[in-house]
Amino acid sequence: MATGVVVDDEVNSSFQGFKLQSAGFKLRYYIYEIVDKKTIKIEKSGDRSKTYDDFCAELPDNDCRYGLIDLEFKTDDGRPTSKLVFITWNPDTGSIRNKMLYSGSKEAIKTALNGVGIHINATDRSELDLESSILPVVKKFA
Repeated sequence: MATGVVVDDEVNSSFQGFKLQSAGFKLRYYIYEIVDKKTIKIEKSGDRSKTYDDFCAELPDNDCRYGLIDLEFKTDDGRPTSKLVFITWNPDTGSIRNKMLYSGSKEAIKTALNGVGIHINATDRSELDLESSILPVVKKFA
């Protein structure tokens, strides 16, 4: 379902730097929002010292967002690694209109974030739990 929402140029340019961890883009995560029902823009970013818990704390309880995080973890055989993970935060408590807008606009941002292979949808805080929900999915790609 196309919604007519477009991705701001800054999202794509910052993603290229983030992916390579270039100077000025040494960050842990980005949180994106749809502004005026028209444009996906960067709302927040977290520096490298931030954690997955910090990322989750930045997501609003009753509104939708997209997130991209450079998630560091250990593989099942103990090797340290990291993966870029795209998370669609679409809480059950959000408005129907926003949930539909974010669901229908997801393909646009996924296209802009070309190369991110792990996509997770979350509708409540339990689905954001690192140990029980996120890591089992991410480790399949490690």
